[in-house]
Amino acid sequence: MLFDLTGKRVLVTGGNKGLGLGVVEGYLSAGAEMIIVGVEDDVPNTANKLSDRYWRKITGISCDIADLADVHAMAEQIGPLDILINNAGLELITPIDDPDPEIDGTFRRITEINVIGTFSVTRALLPKIADGGRSINTASMWGKTAVAEFSAYCASKHAVIGLTRSLAQELAPRRISVNAVCPGWVRTEASMRSLSAMSDRTGRREDDLLAEITGAQAFEGLMEPKDMAAMYLFLGSDAAANITGQSFTVDRGELMQ
Repeated sequence: MLFDLTGKRVLVTGGNKGLGLGVVEGYLSAGAEMIIVGVEDDVPNTANKLSDRYWRKITGISCDIADLADVHAMAEQIGPLDILINNAGLELITPIDDPDPEIDGTFRRITEINVIGTFSVTRALLPKIADGGRSINTASMWGKTAVAEFSAYCASKHAVIGLTRSLAQELAPRRISVNAVCPGWVRTEASMRSLSAMSDRTGRREDDLLAEITGAQAFEGLMEPKDMAAMYLFLGSDAAANITGQSFTVDRGELMQ
């Protein structure tokens, strides 16, 4: 990576897998000191493995960001921060015409994690973030457009962009920048689960759907988690010192706005 973030103290929620892990490894390669937070019980084990690979201490904390008590307990373990990356999220299908009562609970859970969780973590860790620090939120390309049957996810990511803009105004007196990254299709467990759900609902093969999706991009092919790291590194670097309240789409040219 071209960015030097040596000594920067960075916390990434959802940093133990998928896109978040790609971002964590990008920051580790740039010299940052990392804390990873995730809902799974094995987060400390993931941190230990990364510590062995990168020859430095990495802290891992298990926390359900939709549980305010969990968030406060996590915050008590955290020292000063330079960069907060709110990446944890939940992506599930929520067809409005599906009579399954679990759809209602899924809609609420997605909102609790993606929107309320992002707000709660930022609020709890704000006293830890240095003046001039950075807050980076993971939104989605679908936070700028929409797709059928993912109403909860789309609505939540629209909300993350709105939250980003509002907090950018609110935290400006402390020179804390707040920006959002809007990934397109990235090969993660969540995106492949969504692809499978779309296949089940439409009766079309996953390979055909994926070819259609990537074919709509200016640059074809499915991105990998490591492909997303550069934008997060840029927003955490001195090069982005004058950028706040923005949402940056990284999707190989699928959505051009």
